Amino acid sequence: MTPKERQHRFRVFFAFCLVYFFWGSTYIGIRIAVEHIPPALLSGTRFVAAGIIMLVYCALSGRRIRLTMKDALLLLVMGVLLLTGGNMLLAYSEQYLPSGLAALIVAVVPLWVALIDGLILRGERLKGWGWMGLALGFVGLIVLLWPQLAPVIRQGLPQNSLNKMFLLSSGALIFGSLCWSVGSIISRRTQLAVDPFAATAWEMTLGGVVNMIIAFALNDQHKVVWTARGVGATVYLTIFGSLVGFTAYIWLLEHVPTAKVATYAYVNPVVAVLLGWLILHEEVNRYILLGAVIIVSAVVLVTGSKLKAQVAPAAKILPACEAEA
Repeated sequence: MTPKERQHRFRVFFAFCLVYFFWGSTYIGIRIAVEHIPPALLSGTRFVAAGIIMLVYCALSGRRIRLTMKDALLLLVMGVLLLTGGNMLLAYSEQYLPSGLAALIVAVVPLWVALIDGLILRGERLKGWGWMGLALGFVGLIVLLWPQLAPVIRQGLPQNSLNKMFLLSSGALIFGSLCWSVGSIISRRTQLAVDPFAATAWEMTLGGVVNMIIAFALNDQHKVVWTARGVGATVYLTIFGSLVGFTAYIWLLEHVPTAKVATYAYVNPVVAVLLGWLILHEEVNRYILLGAVIIVSAVVLVTGSKLKAQVAPAAKILPACEAEA
């Protein structure tokens, strides 16, 4: 192996570490931030900041950033689906859910994508083990939420307000995952005049502006508590979750087969559960462990099945930072 080949291998390894760790750690970052900053204001602040920084970089590096009206509307729709319906609902849900559990619920996004794309839109069809993976994933979701679902099945809706908010937040996060999935499908089927990096910069900026409008409509500016912990978590999410993680992801797409890059979908929820346990001392009970194994296995089966039939080139995939975990 030549020195140049060793250097390239190290860069690939390092980029994977960045994507695996930083995108997996965003869940704990959000969980810490929403203790002090309302969800809409948090999502608006981090994505507007990240989007503007990325647009400035694109302009300085000679990338095209000028949008047509059609592209602007498409990116606005994607930004709202991914960063308002998806990420903002994630931040809302993490006010009441452990970060590890939230990450595992979000991990079903590839299953939603497979279901919508294959059955409804007649796009990429699942093959063989993919169908088993799809069914297995939703079983895993039930296992994760079983401690809260079982009393509801036996006795009806819980009287305890904390349990009610837990179930409501879980439902909101499942809906948010569905929004992510629809936004992801639109992004994969869309051709834009700008490259993926510039497109995502606009996506973050436009989605972040919508989140800021919602934040001011809810008077979030009067509810925020500015603390070093909250601000630090927001800065971390902006720099490492959005900027560093996404840059590493784009670099990997350009240098590594898409099938290998897609492995982040298996690793991120595991990283999130471990960090939540280590840093926030979140409980990891048998339902979390069993649900994690089932969901990660399901994502492996579904993603592996879809990758065999994938025909779209990687350059057309426009994820929105960690939102496509």
